[in-house]
Amino acid sequence: MKLTAISRQENKGGKMMELKARVALSIYRIVGFCLHPVVPFYLFFRAMRGKEERGRHKERLGKSQKVRPQSPLIWFHAASIGETVALLPLINYILSLKIQVLLTTCTVTSSALVKKYFGNRLIHQYAPLDLELAVRHFISHWKPDLALICESEIWPLRIKELAKMRIPQILVNARMSEQSFKAWHKRLFLAKHIFKHIDVAIGQNETDVTYYYTLGVKSVALSGNLKAEVCPVGDQELLTRYCKAIGNRPVWAAISTHEGEERIACKVHKILKSHFPDLLTIIVPRHPERSEDIIKVCGHEGLRFVLRSSNTIPDMDTDILLGDTIGEMGLFLRLSKVAFIGKSLCNYGGHNPLELALLGVAILTGPHIANFQNTFERFLSCDAASIVEDTMQLAIQVNKFLTNETLRQEVVDKAYKVATSMAGALECTLKVLDPFLQPLVIQTGLRQCQK
Repeated sequence: MKLTAISRQENKGGKMMELKARVALSIYRIVGFCLHPVVPFYLFFRAMRGKEERGRHKERLGKSQKVRPQSPLIWFHAASIGETVALLPLINYILSLKIQVLLTTCTVTSSALVKKYFGNRLIHQYAPLDLELAVRHFISHWKPDLALICESEIWPLRIKELAKMRIPQILVNARMSEQSFKAWHKRLFLAKHIFKHIDVAIGQNETDVTYYYTLGVKSVALSGNLKAEVCPVGDQELLTRYCKAIGNRPVWAAISTHEGEERIACKVHKILKSHFPDLLTIIVPRHPERSEDIIKVCGHEGLRFVLRSSNTIPDMDTDILLGDTIGEMGLFLRLSKVAFIGKSLCNYGGHNPLELALLGVAILTGPHIANFQNTFERFLSCDAASIVEDTMQLAIQVNKFLTNETLRQEVVDKAYKVATSMAGALECTLKVLDPFLQPLVIQTGLRQCQK
């Protein structure tokens, strides 16, 4: 009798949790529905600020002028440049199987990268906002056979709509910060209601796997970081031109910078200028559309600069090379001896260090690395990267690596070893995806035979 009573109580508790989740999701839907009429104005103002691509705002509402291919279609989603770069090897593999690919991103910069790298080999669209009508329009139009979502893009209505249409959805290169996990865990009733619809989460590390399993994902797997499979491609001819112009000048870079960090980089340049009169500093903002603001910072600090987009080669009087282009990180890193990774001194959570490690650059970061905590812990534990707390510490570390090549090379070698030890994520990911891909490969083969 007691067991029956407990069972009934648990069943009642489960129904209450499910009801709470449905109510919370209904409120989310209603708020989105109420906001829908003002979304076009919101997108217009974002376009005016360069944060949306003009003429393509309807894609954010789930509408497209492009026709869905008749053959099997896989939908990849990557929020921004970092996620897009991580997906490059996987997308190339899928394209080699002759399966059609639809890739959605959220930023203008990632769209430019996709166009530059893939051309017409796939279909690119801006991701629909997580509004019920937008998501429904999008999925009804494209009807993907499989959805592969990169890293930490958890949008409830998209997940629910894919589940409703019985489209398998898999998180690849999945990660979740401790802060995000705690936020979801406080609302575990809602998390389990949403995450149960995700078929598989392929995590970057054990912590990510544990987080997604705890939050209710049906099946989890461990792959490692797909970014470890990617080495930024560089234009060799362009690199040679820049190397010839720069010569033996000491060069360091501040990459993927956010607001406030460019000013810090300029101040570091001025501090080190007395030690290195011919110093060249490369600043590569995460969002090139902020270039005008950075130009003002350079002017205020009295520094001479050239824009990469102007195709002007820096001369001996150039203080700052502003990397305001898309998809040329390989060029900027290959020119540099040491680099600071942005979004880490401004309390935003940092960026991935793997690109730097693979290209032989000494790695510096601020203390705010929560977005890539596990990755950085591996580098820091092997003395393969250094943390700086402020402008002066950054100047000291850059100076140290520019004046001690033996030390710099030791750190670079350690970083490369850490990065290459993390390889193998693509192979692990493909093993998990194989049962989902094989039916599409067969369908594609049959269609080609019928032609």
